Amino acid sequence: MASAVRAEADHRVVGNLPLELTSFVGRRRELADARRLFESSRLLTLTGVGGVGKTRLAIRLAGALQRVFSDGTWLVELGELSDPDLLADYVAVTLGVRPVLSSDPLRALIEFCADRSLLLVFDNCEHLVDSVARLAGAILRRCAGVKILATSRESLGVGGEVVMRVPSLTTPELRGPRAFDGLARYESVLLFAERAATVVPGFVLTEGNRNAVARICHDLDGLPLPIELAAARLRSMSAEQIMYRLSDRYSLLTSGGRDVPSRQQTLRLSIDWSYDLCSPREQRLWARLSVFSGGFDLDAAEGVCGQDSSSTEVLDLVTALVEKSILIREEIDGSVRYHLLDLLREYGREKAEFSNDYVELRWRHRDWFEALVVRAEAEWISDQQAAWIARLGRELHNVYDALEFSISTPGQTRSATRMVAALYRFWVLGGRIASARHWADRTLRASDGEPDTYRVEILCIDAVAHGMQGDLVRARGQVEESWRLAEVVGDVRSRGLAGWADGYVDTFNGEFDTAARKLEAAVSLFQSAENLEHKVAGLITLGLACIFTGALERSVECFDESLAITGPPHEVMYQASALSNLGLVDWFRGDLERARDHLARSLRATAASMNSAWCIEQLAWIAAAQRDWKQSAVLLGAAAMYWQKVGSRLAGLPILSPHHDKAANDAQKALGKGAFDKQFHRGIVMTEGEAVAYALDEHHRVPDTSSTEAIRLTRRELQVAELVAQGLTNRAVAEHFVISPRTAQGHVEHVLTKLGFTSRAQIAAWVVSTAQERDSREVNGSADRS
Repeated sequence: MASAVRAEADHRVVGNLPLELTSFVGRRRELADARRLFESSRLLTLTGVGGVGKTRLAIRLAGALQRVFSDGTWLVELGELSDPDLLADYVAVTLGVRPVLSSDPLRALIEFCADRSLLLVFDNCEHLVDSVARLAGAILRRCAGVKILATSRESLGVGGEVVMRVPSLTTPELRGPRAFDGLARYESVLLFAERAATVVPGFVLTEGNRNAVARICHDLDGLPLPIELAAARLRSMSAEQIMYRLSDRYSLLTSGGRDVPSRQQTLRLSIDWSYDLCSPREQRLWARLSVFSGGFDLDAAEGVCGQDSSSTEVLDLVTALVEKSILIREEIDGSVRYHLLDLLREYGREKAEFSNDYVELRWRHRDWFEALVVRAEAEWISDQQAAWIARLGRELHNVYDALEFSISTPGQTRSATRMVAALYRFWVLGGRIASARHWADRTLRASDGEPDTYRVEILCIDAVAHGMQGDLVRARGQVEESWRLAEVVGDVRSRGLAGWADGYVDTFNGEFDTAARKLEAAVSLFQSAENLEHKVAGLITLGLACIFTGALERSVECFDESLAITGPPHEVMYQASALSNLGLVDWFRGDLERARDHLARSLRATAASMNSAWCIEQLAWIAAAQRDWKQSAVLLGAAAMYWQKVGSRLAGLPILSPHHDKAANDAQKALGKGAFDKQFHRGIVMTEGEAVAYALDEHHRVPDTSSTEAIRLTRRELQVAELVAQGLTNRAVAEHFVISPRTAQGHVEHVLTKLGFTSRAQIAAWVVSTAQERDSREVNGSADRS
């Protein structure tokens, strides 16, 4: 029978890969990664959410490998096959195996493949995943010349399978002053532009449409399917009109081609397909998880969504949704986090609203994140502070959603008041002054003057935030209101807070003697109330005011006392603030080396934007005083970058402006305006990591010889260095090379050791300088040859 089957099949056309009717955009990295993975495995499964482009990538990869397989490369499209019992017959028909109605089609298929060199592409396996897994396993065990490339929204789970998640196309972030520059380098924008040109001949990116195109690609999560559907709408709409109508994206994004599967003809059908493949419990959790914004950790999913499940059940369901490409798993600094793409989150929210679960979910979400920020406040002065800063940074979207819910829900502003009071340390010390103002102002308007100690605290927070940004009239009004309310509340804590804010605003206003008296009284009240955290904040503010009164010894006492309180529990933010202010004391005393030491210690303690701005600004003055004009200009630029981010030049203390102006004027006079501007620009375009590395003089450790030949990095180490320069974490490097995070960390450490560096920022600088040196050699070589 086998010989008859082969004789019949030998007349077939070898392979059936379809010709591509549209251009293939981007994916160079993914193609390279998939090809490398396929070299060491006989089964590679491309996974990812529906519409991400798994099929196009698989067909392109199969086409690139076609010559390797002498007996053909075969695409088996499973999307329209609904009966798993017909799978073996269906594959056999695709390969041309006859007869196909035998009692054992799998056996006929295996006999056909046994001594052939074949690449089988099983496309859209998710709804038949168990049957495809059994079939693939049987073929691979008995047919040594066969390799299988599969696409599925979840892995097959076969021994020896290698799984590669297909990410969305690269997409503009739409943040920062140059967010819309260089749009053509983003794959999603290129795809939109190319598909648009087929609908509207001559379509190109222009100043008039580029912002709309970038927003469309961003809002569609960089997914090829909805981007192509959006581009198709250009037949009757402009890019701007499409952008504005994306709020109703499910009705807008239709009109897929008649020659594509029905589930891909509209965005909703594509997501319906994924939803129908989930079990009822998975569907329910998907809907509940839509309440999160910006992702979530497992404990949040358990606390908010697991009201009728055990923690193990929630973990199992989360894992299942990851495997089905509904949830995206990512690891950030050792913390595993999950998120739904916006399209899937919106779909899940519709399901939750339809089942009347969404309102209760919002309540549970608010309660959980209120408890989170209150725990962060309670453990602020502890060795957990750094972890809390990282956690709150990851949870900002969820925290702001919880605040929004409390402010907009009648009778719930007390919760918003409590949250804002708990968050002010995170905001102000971390340089998020605008956020502190925004939420404090909104909460105060919503709470309608309720006599509450936390309202007093918010008034004080608001006063300090407005003072830092120069709005002293508003700051003074908030202080006066805090005193009135403190008298109504009548507790020591409230009076201490009002006195602290009063003294702080006087400091901003240049009334330093008055400020020092008020702050001394506030610190005494905090001491009597045994309020440690507020006492530390008061001591640091008092120490700052004393610097400007000339009472330097008293200021040092304040900073030393705050260090004595915060040192044993290993707190970092207040320690860093005390150290940077000690540097300012040293500056006024003329002890520049001691000032530099204090500022360097402060920079190493925390990378918070406000502290970094404060330290780098002072280091620029020191560099100018020591006639290191170039370094002073670079540091002034780097400090300006930070002040722009925090929105508070010189932390709201205009008394320090003469020191800044003298450093800038002296450096510009010594260097010349053109050279000064060049070095200043070099600083202002630095990343925060690069700025800190430069300020700590780590840039001086870059080897004079920057060529790769002199350094002698291995090929893999060079690749790792380039990925680090692109900003990838160790976890991302590990995923890129499909190695363990520990191995990736080892590669990075080897690179640091060989180059003599201590930071990733230095690796990035070295990669850039190496590329420039190579380009220069090539240009010079070309000139010599000509």
